[in-house]
This record gives sequence, structure tokens and C-alpha cells, in this order.
Amino acid sequence: MSEPAPLLNVQIDGVWHQFPKGTRVIEACARAGKFVPRYCYHPKLSSPGNCRMCLIEMGMPKMGPDRKPELGSDGKPVINWIPRPQISCAQDIAEGMGVKTDSPLVQECRHGVMEFLLINHPLDCPICDQAGECELQEFSVQYGNGGSRFREEKVKKPKHVVLGPRVTLDDERCILCSRCIRFMKEIAKDDVLGFASRGSHTYLTAHPGRVLDSNYSLNTVDICPVGALTSTDFRFKMRVWFLKETKSICTSCATGCNTIVGSRQNVIYRQTPRENDDVNSAWMCDYGRLNFHFVNSKDRLNEPQIRSGSTLENVNWNTAFGRAVEELKRYQPDEIAVIGSGRMTNEELWLTKKLIDGLKVTHYDIVPRTGEADDLLLNTDRNPNTNGAKLLGVSSDEPGVKLRRIIDGVSSGQIKAVIALHEDLTQAGLSAPSLEQLGALIVVGILPNETTKRATILLPGVSFAEKRGTMINAKGRLQRLNRAIQSPGNAHEDWEILRDLVQQLTGENGVYLIEDVFKQMAENVPQFEGLSISKVGDLGVRLLGVAEAAPA
Repeated sequence: MSEPAPLLNVQIDGVWHQFPKGTRVIEACARAGKFVPRYCYHPKLSSPGNCRMCLIEMGMPKMGPDRKPELGSDGKPVINWIPRPQISCAQDIAEGMGVKTDSPLVQECRHGVMEFLLINHPLDCPICDQAGECELQEFSVQYGNGGSRFREEKVKKPKHVVLGPRVTLDDERCILCSRCIRFMKEIAKDDVLGFASRGSHTYLTAHPGRVLDSNYSLNTVDICPVGALTSTDFRFKMRVWFLKETKSICTSCATGCNTIVGSRQNVIYRQTPRENDDVNSAWMCDYGRLNFHFVNSKDRLNEPQIRSGSTLENVNWNTAFGRAVEELKRYQPDEIAVIGSGRMTNEELWLTKKLIDGLKVTHYDIVPRTGEADDLLLNTDRNPNTNGAKLLGVSSDEPGVKLRRIIDGVSSGQIKAVIALHEDLTQAGLSAPSLEQLGALIVVGILPNETTKRATILLPGVSFAEKRGTMINAKGRLQRLNRAIQSPGNAHEDWEILRDLVQQLTGENGVYLIEDVFKQMAENVPQFEGLSISKVGDLGVRLLGVAEAAPA
């Protein structure tokens, strides 16, 4: 292991602190409880120092004739202050350095920078998507003058510019911080954005012949400190102060990016990344970010149904469970198959395994789901919880091996009953005619598909945003889903559906809290020992004994 960085003494607003060598001055101030406003600075990007909002007073120890720092009456070095302001974002601390974050000179500099930035800024606040989380608004109130001496015509720049399929630009709002340019170059490795023209007429644009079509383009919207870059999908949909924000994780691939789900009145309006250096840093891909609209679908399944002739009829849950048990008891264990999903939580998979054991079936697996990966976050495994399915025994080390045998068994007529959990089996390799010849097809799902159309019993479940639970990502990290919205109609959480099926089939006493399901896992699975859902926390925990998936 490398040696820890040595600690350096730094005076901030008259108080001495110690920070590791290599700490940026702006970060040292933050750790000392002194916030320094900034626009161009972002802790995950390089520091160009071009907005000048983070100007401070800085000084170094006054050296005596013996080339050693002069000490004051308090035994601390006497600071020799530099007579002009310095930027704090692009400079590291040094031994004996002094910093003033709120002196009269610093306040005057901030007033000047704010006045300069607002000279040509349009009064778009009433219609701007960034209103409510705009740093220009916040800093103008906190550090601005409250007035402007500018009397000339504002410079007009392009508005409603389609930079790419998912990002719309209002260039008049841009304050030239260059965060978006640096993100695309340094993180996304797609140097597509740049500044054109000069002076007050400088504007942001894509390079000639290029569009901002990266799978990470919407991260530029997140880090834009004003309302210049906007999400086309979210644009003009909802005021941010109306949104309820719920910490959760992305379920679109095995990376499990940490997210914040923004919702109002049981409708999801956006997903944005939440910082977790052990998983996704501060970013997420556009594919995962926008993969929530199906939750808002008007076609959601919301009532249990059983087949009557050629149609499905709504029934209550007790009737549906009773019919399910009746259908399953007609068949021998080797005539029944259970097909789970790598998109289910650990708690759901644990109860799925109990269902498998209760039925004594040997035909069970999850449906593998793969796609093209990249070098940043998007994983080739599109199931968010393949590791959980393996750990809890619902899938083997090679998901899909048993599934192929199940498909052959259904096609040949050997398997006569199938329980399908959140999977369209026609997408997994089973033909519609094969499904129609089954004696029993019990389906848990949230949207109509070719499998639900052929179900003998249809049980409406819930989406990732409507339940609590845990998942294990590709790196073996246990993370937590939180409920952001309520499920529609009479849909039930999947763990409750599975619990009731197990209870009806085996007579086993049920559990009534998701925490109790996790407690059962913790008592029986060594990797979960000593944990609970609350102990997983917002950032998750690394599970010992869970192998990392092969690199994407």
C-alpha cells in the first residue's frame, strides 16, 4: 500500500487546519467549513480557472533572514499576503499557506464577477428548467450586488439549439464555464463540444459535422450550473421544487449506478445520478437514465386475472392464488418450471427459491440479458442482479444453461406448467404456440406482452421504483432500492406475491415486512450475515465472498 500523503498546515480565515498534500485550495476551504462559490470548478474534472468566481486572498509564510518562516506571538507563521486575488480551484495547498475567503477584497471581486456574468444573461428564470437549482440564481442573491450598471443591448445568441437527440441548448444562458466540454473530453472520451467566436459573442456548439449523441450526453445537463444545457426529455415538464427526490439505484444493467428518482403524484419525471465513488463516480449513461418511462405507462397491469375460455377476467387476489395452487397441484415436480428474472431483488429471489423448493421442481433459471458494453459504466450484463440470482441459488454460474433445457421441455410437451416472473418468454426463446399448449402459465408482470396474453393466471407486480429491496451489482456490492412512487391499482409487491404463493402451497407461516425477508437471508446466507436493509445504507456495502463479474 502507498504511504498516506503528508499533512500540511494551512490557515483559513485565521484558523489553522491540516490537510493532505495535493488537496486543492477550494476543497481545503470546504473541509474547513468555508464554502467558496464556483462555476467552472467540478471535483471530477480538470480546473481551467476561467469563471473567476472562486477568487480569494492568498498568502505564504514570511521568510526571515535565515530562510525560515517568521513566527508570530502565537507561534504560527506570519503570512505575507499577495496583493491581488487568486483563484482557489486550480491551485494546491502549500505548507504555511494563508487563505481569506470572505475579506472585503474577496467580496468586491465576487460582486464584480456576478455583475459581469449577468450583463448578457437573459431573464429566462420564469421559464427556465434550471430554476430552483440554478447556481447563477443562488449566487446572485448571496454574492451579487442586486443591481446592474449595464445599459446597452444584451448580446443575442442562439436559443432552442438541438445539440443532439437528448440535449437542447439555450446559448444565451451559457456562462462559458466549459464543464460540458471538459466532461465530454475527459470522461466520455468524445471531444465533441467547444466554444466558437470571441468576446461577448462566444457561444457553445458542437464541432462541425458532429452532434452530441454520446450515451453520456445528459451528464452535461447535470453539471451545467445554469439552464443552458437542458434535457429534451425533461424540458418544460415539471418544476424541480415540486419533485420528490428518492435515493435509489439504476436497474438497467449490472453496474447499478446510484440515482435520484424525481417524482410527483406517482409519476416519475426524471432520473439523475447520485455520487458514489465505489460504483459510478458522479455519472450515469443516458440509456439507464431514460429507462423509466415504462413505469408511467397507461397500459400497466393493475388487477389479478384468471383465464376463462379465451379471455382473462379480473378477480380478487385470494381467487387468483387459489386457482394458481389448484393448477400447480395437477402436475408432478418434473412437469413444472420456474423462470425468474435477474431484475428481481434479493428478497424476491430468496422467496422464489423457497417456491422452487416447496414445489420440489428441478427446472428453474433466470433469463440472461446482454447488450453492448462501453469502457465507462454500461455493462454487457443488462440484468442488475445476476449476482443475487447466483448467490441465492435461482441461477447457476452460467445463466441460461438450464433455461435452454426448459425451452426444449416446453416445446416437447414434457414441461406442462410454467411460472414466469417478470419475463416475456417469447423474448427468451419460447414460441407462442409452445406457450399456448401449456396446461398452466402463471405470470407475474407489469406490462402486457406476448406471454401475459397467453397466461392462465396473471398477477400484477410492481416496477423498480415502486418497491424496496436489495441487489448485488457486477462488482459484488450490495445496494438498496427505495420506493419512490406507489404502485397502480391493485398491483402487489413481488415479494408479497411470492410469499403468498409459498404460504398457499406449503402452509408455511408468512412474513409481513421486507425487513423480515432480509433477516431470513441473513440467517441462512453467510454473505448477508450481520446485515439488514438499513445497514446497507445509501451507498451500499461490499459483500465478501461474492466474486466480481468479468470485465464488460
